[in-house]
Amino acid sequence: MTWGQMVLGFGSGGLIGLLLGLIGGGGSILAVPLLLYVVGVPQAHVAIGTSAVAVAANAVMGVVNHARAGTVKWRCAVVFAVAGGIGALAGSSLGKRIDGQRLIVLFALLMLVIAAVMLLRRHERGVPDVRLSRENAPALIGLGLASGAVSGFFGIGGGFLIVPALIFATQMPILNAVGTSLFAISVFGLATALNYARSGLVDWRLAGILIAGGLAGSMVGARAARRLAAHKGAMNIVFATMIVLVALAMLARELSR
Repeated sequence: MTWGQMVLGFGSGGLIGLLLGLIGGGGSILAVPLLLYVVGVPQAHVAIGTSAVAVAANAVMGVVNHARAGTVKWRCAVVFAVAGGIGALAGSSLGKRIDGQRLIVLFALLMLVIAAVMLLRRHERGVPDVRLSRENAPALIGLGLASGAVSGFFGIGGGFLIVPALIFATQMPILNAVGTSLFAISVFGLATALNYARSGLVDWRLAGILIAGGLAGSMVGARAARRLAAHKGAMNIVFATMIVLVALAMLARELSR
């Protein structure tokens, strides 16, 4: 690894941490393309495994920052994360067997679908005092399993799936969904990272650089999220716009090969 790659890796980690703290998903979406196209990791599966380690660690830092602000719904987070961790193990096992380029194209298409859903629901306020109940527990478990499987398959934290899934299952506001999602992201990322590490598909030095950069980014992101939440639909618009731009760039690059 060159000094230039180390600097780019640190900056990429900062951006991952910033977006995880801000919208609970952008960092995990960007991690794989940043490693492939900016840092210059040559293999898609190594980029996926390494990003999973970094995203899990940065998500833990994000959870701490959001917990201090009281925006984490802990009981919902635990149920969703346990179900999702199981799904992530299964999804990551399947993902390692799929062609790397095809995996990236599928990833980008899925991003576009989620962006559309977030834009359509941008004006919904949610229920601030939502709690785990018999009514929402089945939805949390089912969507947790599904989100974890997709997260593991694509080697991402899954925040761009988890945030809308938590909102759909419980009707919680997006700020609470972001804070709550970070706990699940850390579990999903850890499950995926362990699976890829077992196959030797993690660059540990690069993962450490990404985590270091993410430390500062996650603190800034959590503060910005609280300010942005005051503006109706703003977080959803930022989230969806970022996803669309990255997805289109990934599709253009991969399909031109």
